Amino acid sequence: MVAQWLTYCHDSKTKLRVTAMAKDKSGYIIAAAFIGPGTVTTASLAGANFGFHLVWALLFSIFATIVLQDMAARLGVATGKGLASAMKDMVSTPWLKMLFIALIVSAIGIGNAAYESGNLTGAAIGLDAFWEIGTGTWALILGALAIALLWTGSYSWIENVLVYLVFIMAGVFFVTLIVAKPDIPLMFSQLLQPQLSADSITTILALIGTTIVPYNLFLHASLVAKSSNNADKANAIKGCRKQSATAISMGGLITLVVMATAMMAFFNQAATMDASNMGEQLKPVLGDKAQWFFALGLFAAGLTSAITAPLAAAYAVCGALGLSDNLKSKGFRTVWLAIIVCGVAVAALGFKPLPAILFAQATNGLLLPIIAIFLLVVMNKSNALGEFKNTPWSNFAGVLVVSVVVGLGLYKLTSLFI
Repeated sequence: MVAQWLTYCHDSKTKLRVTAMAKDKSGYIIAAAFIGPGTVTTASLAGANFGFHLVWALLFSIFATIVLQDMAARLGVATGKGLASAMKDMVSTPWLKMLFIALIVSAIGIGNAAYESGNLTGAAIGLDAFWEIGTGTWALILGALAIALLWTGSYSWIENVLVYLVFIMAGVFFVTLIVAKPDIPLMFSQLLQPQLSADSITTILALIGTTIVPYNLFLHASLVAKSSNNADKANAIKGCRKQSATAISMGGLITLVVMATAMMAFFNQAATMDASNMGEQLKPVLGDKAQWFFALGLFAAGLTSAITAPLAAAYAVCGALGLSDNLKSKGFRTVWLAIIVCGVAVAALGFKPLPAILFAQATNGLLLPIIAIFLLVVMNKSNALGEFKNTPWSNFAGVLVVSVVVGLGLYKLTSLFI
C-alpha cells in the first residue's frame, strides 16, 4: 500500500512538472505572437499622429484581450480540444456545421494571410535598413526561412532568442522615454481627451487588432489543451489565467511606452513619421545607431510573428476540418505553408510598408467580432465545459467587448461612404 502511494505521488509530481514545462513553452509562443511588427508600427503611428488621444483604445484592448484569452484557456483545459474543434462539435445540424467550418476556415485564413503579410513586411523593413535589396526580396527570403523552421518542427529555440530581442528593444524604449523627460501633464491631459473620428478610426482598429489578436485565441486553446493536467483542471486554469494576464499586461505596457516615445519625437513636430525615420524616437539614447537598433527589433518581432501566425492558422483549420494537428502531418503543413505563401506574395508585390502593416492590423480588428461571438457561444453551450462555463460576469465582459468592436467596425464602414 505504501509503495503504491509513493508511486502515485511520484507519477503526480512528474505530471505536474511536465505540465509546468509545457505551460512555460506556450507562454513564450503566446508572447512571441503578441509582440509583432504591427505592435511597434501601429503604436508608433498612433503616438506620432495622435499623441495620447488614442490610449483609451489600447486600454480597452488590454482589458478585452485578458477577457477573451481567459475564455480560450478555460476551453482548452476543460475540454482538451482547441477552439475550432469545440465550435464544430457544438453544432449537430449538418448544414450549420458546414457553415461553421467555412466561417472558421475563411476568417482565420483571410485574417492570418493579411497578418502574415504585415509580419513579413515589418521584418523586411528591419533587414532592408541593414542591407538594401528591397523589402520584396527580403520578404521572399524570410518566407523561405519561416517555411524551413516550421517544416523541421525545431523552431522553439529561435522563437525564444527573438522574444528576448524584442524585450531588449522594449527596455531601450523605456530608457529612452525616461531620458527624453516626457511631458507627463500633457500626456495625462490627452489621455482624458479621447478621440474617435474618421481620421483616427483606422488607427484605433489597428491598435485593437494588434493587441486582441484573433489567432491567439485558437493558438492558446490548442496549446493548453495539449499540455493540461486532467487531474487538476482548476489549478491548470488558474495557471493559464496568471500567465495570460502577465503576458498581455507586459505587451500593453510596451505598446504604451512605444506610443509615448513616438509622441515625444513626432507629435506636433515638423517631421512626419515614415518607414525611413521611425527609429528617430530612440535617438535620445542611441544617437545615430537608433535606426539600426529599431530595425533589429522590428526584424525580431516580424520573424517571430511570421512563424506563430501560420502555426495558429494550422491549428484552427485542422481543428475545424478534423485533420491531425501533428506538426509534421501533411494537412497541418499544407495550411501553414499556404498562409506563408499568401503573406509572401502580398509583401513582395511592392505595397508601401507602413500602410500594409496598418491594414493587416485593421483587418484583424474587423474579423475579431466573428471569432469573439463564436467563442462566447461555445463558452455557454458546450456541455464538456461543466463548471468552467462562463459566469454572468464573464458573459457581461464578453458582450461588452464584442459590442464595442462591432460598433467601431460599423463606424469604420459608415465613414467610408459618408
